[in-house]
Amino acid sequence: MEWPSLIFFVGLFVVIAAAESTGLIQEIANVVLQASQGNLTIAVIMILWVSAIASAFIDNIPFTATMLPIVLFLSESFGLPKDNVLWWSLSLGACLGGNGTVIGASANVVTVGVAEKAGFRISFVEYMKMCWWPMMITVTMCMVYLLIAY
Repeated sequence: MEWPSLIFFVGLFVVIAAAESTGLIQEIANVVLQASQGNLTIAVIMILWVSAIASAFIDNIPFTATMLPIVLFLSESFGLPKDNVLWWSLSLGACLGGNGTVIGASANVVTVGVAEKAGFRISFVEYMKMCWWPMMITVTMCMVYLLIAY
């Protein structure tokens, strides 16, 4: 059992639940809608990049779970069908953003924990130096694709 990882995720889910119950999640949805000024292109870019950057520092699983009601609210506000580009923005941003730091994805946290047990320490800064720019490049490529494809 990887106890530090398990405790990390429990704490993370508690924080996300608190953000949801205090109304912070709905407030974020309103801010994104206002900031996008009703422009779908801006909303796509915002969701993609906010998801990518946030997922680098908040594990992407609870972050994505938190963003689901926000994307649903925005999809309804834009009058979009259920299978729309905003969902792809969230998916790609959260997935690829999780590669940016060691805490960005569950696999990263577990791998670093197992590596440390084996005697190979990977620090947060070392991981970020190796992975931040590839993450930024892939998210940029996805942004271009999403803007062309929709």
